[in-house]
Amino acid sequence: MSEAVIKVKNLNIAYDENVIMHDINFEVKGQDIFMIMGGSGCGKSSLLKVLIGLKSPAKGQVFIQGTDFYKSNDKSRKKIMQNCGVLYQNGALFSSMTVGENIALPLQQYTTYSPSAINELVELKLALVGLHGYKTFYPDELSGGMKKRAALARAIALDPEILYFDEPSSGLDPVSSRLLDELILELNANLKTTIVIISHDIDSILTIGNQAIYLDAATKTLAAQGNPKTWLKNPPTSAIADFFKRRTEV
Repeated sequence: MSEAVIKVKNLNIAYDENVIMHDINFEVKGQDIFMIMGGSGCGKSSLLKVLIGLKSPAKGQVFIQGTDFYKSNDKSRKKIMQNCGVLYQNGALFSSMTVGENIALPLQQYTTYSPSAINELVELKLALVGLHGYKTFYPDELSGGMKKRAALARAIALDPEILYFDEPSSGLDPVSSRLLDELILELNANLKTTIVIISHDIDSILTIGNQAIYLDAATKTLAAQGNPKTWLKNPPTSAIADFFKRRTEV
C-alpha cells in the first residue's frame, strides 16, 4: 500500500473567531486522485488554501511527504511547495504573457536551466497537455478548455509530485470537461502524480476519483472518507445522498 503523501490531523480552520471547519482528519496516498467534495459553504476552498500554504490552520497539522508543513522553516516550506503544482479555477494565466512565457516563468524563477533548455521543457509540457504549437498564443486567444490545459502545463512545469486542482471543470462545456478528465487520468498514470481536486462535478468525481472526503456544511466537519463510486449506491449520510441526487435530476 502507498504511503501517505498528505496527512491532515485534527485540523481546524477559522476566520477570526468564526470556525468554519473542525476536527478534520484524512490521508492522501501516493498516486491517488483524491476528491474534496461538499456543498456550498462547507469550506472546500479554505481547505485547499491550507494545503497549498495560503492560509494557516487555526489548529492541527498538515504533513506533506512526511514533513509538518506549518512547523517547517521558510526554506523547507518553499522546497515543499516547489514540489507541488496548482491549477486555479480560472487558470490564473498572465494575460500579458504568451502561453510559452507563462509556462517558462516557474522554470526561470526556480531552476538554473539555460534559455534553450527551458524552451525545450516548455515545448514538452505543451505537448503533454495537447497544446503543441500554441507557445506564442496569448491566453485570450484560447478557448476555455485550452486555457485550462495551458494553466495545467504551467502547473507541471517543475515536475511536481503533487497537483492541486480547484474546480477544474468549472466553466467548461461537457466535451471539454471530459477531455480534461482524460488528461488528468493520463498525467496520474504516466507521471505517477498524486492529485487532489476540489469538485462539484459528479460525473467527473465518479470518472476519475478513487478516494474522496465529503465536508458537511451543517456539522462543519468531515462526514465521510472513501471511494466515491461506492457512495453512489450506498451513501453514508443523507447529505451525500442529496449531493448525488443532483445527478439524476439534471
